[in-house]
Amino acid sequence: MEIRPIKTKKDYQLALARLELIFDAKKNSKEGDELEILSILIEKYEDEHFPIGFPDPIEAIKFRMEQLGYTQTDLAKVVGLKSRASEILNKKRKLTLEMVRLIHSSMNIPTNVLIQSYT
Repeated sequence: MEIRPIKTKKDYQLALARLELIFDAKKNSKEGDELEILSILIEKYEDEHFPIGFPDPIEAIKFRMEQLGYTQTDLAKVVGLKSRASEILNKKRKLTLEMVRLIHSSMNIPTNVLIQSYT
């Protein structure tokens, strides 16, 4: 087991190839330990080189509404008025701090997604 930091694209490709070879290793075995460490190193490299940003707050609300089977009327119950829900979904009204709190607590959308700026 030779574990090294992943610094280059070539190192990354080699790590992925090795991961594929030992993917089914038994836990607590030599290869299982290597698999665990290699996975952490690959994840760190990917987080640094291929970051995934947060979605647009309104798109996140729409997506979560779809997942929950919510309608605009359901969102209106959260934010107060049907017209307000419509304005939010059409990006004609910005989310207030209180709306962020309400949407977060009722729809379980992370606040760090909801507080992003959007146009």
